[in-house]
Amino acid sequence: MKRPIIGILTWREGKRFAEPAYFRKLIRAGEELGCTLFLFSPPDVLAGGSRVRGFIPTSGGWQARMFPRPDAVIDRYRYSPGEAFKRYVAFRKSSDFLYANNRLANKWRVHEVLYSDSRMHPWLPETVLYSRANLHKMLTRHATIYVKPVNGTGGRNILSVEKRANGYHLLGRDRQRARVSLVFKQLESVQSRVKKWATKDKYIVQQGLHLDLVPDRAVDMRLLIQKDGAGRWSITGAGMRVGGAMSATSNLHGGGKAVSAETFLQRRFGEARAQEIMQDCERLAYQTMDTLEGHFGRMMEMGLDIGIDIHGRPWLIEVNPKPGREIFREMGAMRKYKEAIQKPVQYALYLARTESGKKATG
Repeated sequence: MKRPIIGILTWREGKRFAEPAYFRKLIRAGEELGCTLFLFSPPDVLAGGSRVRGFIPTSGGWQARMFPRPDAVIDRYRYSPGEAFKRYVAFRKSSDFLYANNRLANKWRVHEVLYSDSRMHPWLPETVLYSRANLHKMLTRHATIYVKPVNGTGGRNILSVEKRANGYHLLGRDRQRARVSLVFKQLESVQSRVKKWATKDKYIVQQGLHLDLVPDRAVDMRLLIQKDGAGRWSITGAGMRVGGAMSATSNLHGGGKAVSAETFLQRRFGEARAQEIMQDCERLAYQTMDTLEGHFGRMMEMGLDIGIDIHGRPWLIEVNPKPGREIFREMGAMRKYKEAIQKPVQYALYLARTESGKKATG
């Protein structure tokens, strides 16, 4: 029986890749599971897809080799502004590889799809497309709002606006993750500043929530849900991210720290209530995947950012179809960290076996 071959589609420039440390771990996991993994980008597909120039790690970097058509492909190509991403989108539309995961749309389209399913309503904060009128409307309805790019990642270019007795406090991180902190007395000044902030892309305005479970810190849960080697959804784990001082987000890139979700919630709400909250978060996760797969097609894994308010109510803040898993390492949960790396390979192998079986009997 031939050794299964799994391709990992990603950004490449020369022999530079977007997530080299993670990819080395993913390829090592493939070796342990008895398959061959390699990296490639759209220009590496040759001869109508029958052969692919792939890259594998060596002690000194990455080595190019020719591979036959992969049995399945894991898509880890992340959004970035520019021509390379446009070429990737065109490639995904035209290529006929067996993908373990479909593409997801931007934050606004994802919100529309989730909101169209009434089963999701208890967990969704109010969200609108940014405009001057919508910003004004949201600030009359909520004490805090967030302004986010529809395609943003890693906590970049997210701005919070909070109404206080002495005016409006703006807090955020720009495209370089530099911290921004401003105070304006007048709403007109806030409108002008947000207009400058939201120039390069479409933005959404989202209801701010009372998530200050730790004083003066942004806190949220990152829950990782993945398909396993039998093609079933399962929750790998969850951790709480506690943001740095004077940060609008809990993002680990911005100085946040990670702690066990169960431990954190037990300390804050007590053991019985913490268990109820975790069960609600799990229901949220499974329902989110059911709704998204029903619209966008096959998915493989999803990182869910879940806010827990001061009453213990979970809110779905954001979904990430190409999530990191470093939160488990930050928490010291190395067994879950290893599991989080292995599952994409296990699912790709399951998919390759079942789909090839269908072809053989079709």
